[in-house]
Amino acid sequence: MISSLGQALIWGAGTAAAFGALVGLVGGVARVERLYAWPRRAAYAFFALMFAANLSMVYALVTHDFSVKYVAQVGSRATPTIFTIVSLWSALEGSILWWGAILGTYLLAYSIANRNDHPRAVALSTGTVLAVGLFFSFLIAGPANPFLPVSPVPGDGPGPNPLLQNHILMVIHPPMLYLGYVGMVVPFGIALSALIRGEMGEAWIVSLRRWTLIPFTFLSVGIILGSWWAYAVLGWGGYWAWDPVENASFLPWLTATAFVHSLMVVERKRTLRLWTVALCLASFILTLIGTFMTRSGIFNSVHSFSQSDIGPTLLAFIAIVLAVSVVLLAARGHLLLAEPGSHQFPPASRESSILINNLLFTGITFVVLVGTLFPPLTEAIKGARISVGEPYFNKMAVPLGVAVLFLMGVGPSLPWGAADRATFRRNFLAPAIAGLLVVTGCFAAGVRSGWALVTFALAGFAGFVTLRELLLPGLTRMNEHKEPVWTALWNSAVRARRRFGGYIVHVGVITIFVAIAASSTGKQHATGTVATGQELTLGPYHLKYLGAENGEDPHRTWTAARGHVTGNGIDEDILPRMNFYKTRTEPIPSPAVITRPAEDFYVSLIAFDNGGKTASFNLWIFPLVGWIWWSIPTLVVGCLIALWPQKKRPAEAVAPGAAPAGGELKPGAA
Repeated sequence: MISSLGQALIWGAGTAAAFGALVGLVGGVARVERLYAWPRRAAYAFFALMFAANLSMVYALVTHDFSVKYVAQVGSRATPTIFTIVSLWSALEGSILWWGAILGTYLLAYSIANRNDHPRAVALSTGTVLAVGLFFSFLIAGPANPFLPVSPVPGDGPGPNPLLQNHILMVIHPPMLYLGYVGMVVPFGIALSALIRGEMGEAWIVSLRRWTLIPFTFLSVGIILGSWWAYAVLGWGGYWAWDPVENASFLPWLTATAFVHSLMVVERKRTLRLWTVALCLASFILTLIGTFMTRSGIFNSVHSFSQSDIGPTLLAFIAIVLAVSVVLLAARGHLLLAEPGSHQFPPASRESSILINNLLFTGITFVVLVGTLFPPLTEAIKGARISVGEPYFNKMAVPLGVAVLFLMGVGPSLPWGAADRATFRRNFLAPAIAGLLVVTGCFAAGVRSGWALVTFALAGFAGFVTLRELLLPGLTRMNEHKEPVWTALWNSAVRARRRFGGYIVHVGVITIFVAIAASSTGKQHATGTVATGQELTLGPYHLKYLGAENGEDPHRTWTAARGHVTGNGIDEDILPRMNFYKTRTEPIPSPAVITRPAEDFYVSLIAFDNGGKTASFNLWIFPLVGWIWWSIPTLVVGCLIALWPQKKRPAEAVAPGAAPAGGELKPGAA
């Protein structure tokens, strides 16, 4: 019953996508106005059918209908209900089905939000997104069909991958990533529409920015939650290892970040249009490449939970999307070239700093992409298995990342257009002093790592600039309008939401830079085996082993080491443990982490004897590591403020090249 219903719903969604893509693209290219409304209607149908298909699969999982192929693969009567539901995205077929639901949701949101906008442009962009939906409908109905019937019907299943049912972050981390991944298809559709029409008007620049910031926010949160998951589940004491699947999510984030900054130059200077569109297209193509990395089975990764044969099909689709993008850029790109004279960038100007910022992000993207794809390509061509590990990425990408941090302070300190010496000196002197004071304090505190000192100095420099840009308009308004400080800050933020939200995001990013530098260069590590009643010491912390405990949950058994931690103001019990699943020969650790604002004390159980009389532990101290995930609220709040619609003031007119309402302010401007 569920198998037949699910397949019928997917075929219906594919039919709606095919119809909508055809009428949207043909009607848009041929300017047939009577067809413009049909892609929106097809989008509604696609959403309803794809969402219903996902609900039917969730019902099959919850009711343990093992006659459905996917339920037989990942279902289990012993798995807790919450992990049973989220097993929808735990393996290949379910994750592609989930992709379709998110794609339908974005289509619905875009169709509703833009129903009153330029009908031809909306028809073209909706048709493009529906064409992508058609491919994924084909993928779900064919090579990755989760609804195939199973005979004979098993009495139970193995359950989802144990790694995916070992922590609550599994419930939210993958959806955040998918909302970021799939959402890049909407700006892709808008960008292709601009290329087909050969124009990028002001309204569509706003639309591009909005529909990129939404998935960018989800992708940022998803990446950080993924690092937190790796830190809290895998027991290795790290949060980022340049794993191929980690890189897969990082790549589109890099190009999307460059794209968001490049749009500022498009708005201000009417240039970099073609480059900006290319970044937008690249962001979506990289999400497809990331999906290929995750789901093709050719990459060995702790984050890759499926082996499949959809790789060639997905690779062919990537080639088609890439070819269409390149052909349109070549054939229509000249229509988006800059206005005469607008391409001139003074060296000491904000537009030049954004251009350099873009080049740095592109460089990091290239470094990560080459390091990720080189091993499988070499193996495919030469048959030799090689590895590109953390040293390569750290050596090549870290300097570029630090340069980006430097530009986060330089760019906002420069005006649009050429800066004179007085402006340059006035805007850079105080931040430079702040950076010098920070690095001096860090050196006095015992920091000796060169890269850490550089990072802390630049974080002090960029942080000072960011806080100045956040507070200066409000303080200026307070003096001019005689408003209370909080009222002035609020009014200045409301009048320039994009600007204010962008700098709040910068605060979060600078925090992440500092936390990564501190936790990676200042960490301490110890390992040891102790008997009951004995202690291990690391820094100010003392871990006393009190004995072993055993337990059983419906879906696993576990052995834990009860310990007591004292020192540095801590006096509490911990219970690191090993979890044993029937479908996995190796145990999965659950480390114990004591988190304080200044540092984490991290304890992982690595071995024990049969009687529990002795146990072996890994101990770490990670300075400031928690600030990586604590930055999430800052990033989200900043993005939401930047996304919040700006109220139009009819009395105001914006001259070409001038700052629109809510735009950037020069340092010292009201």
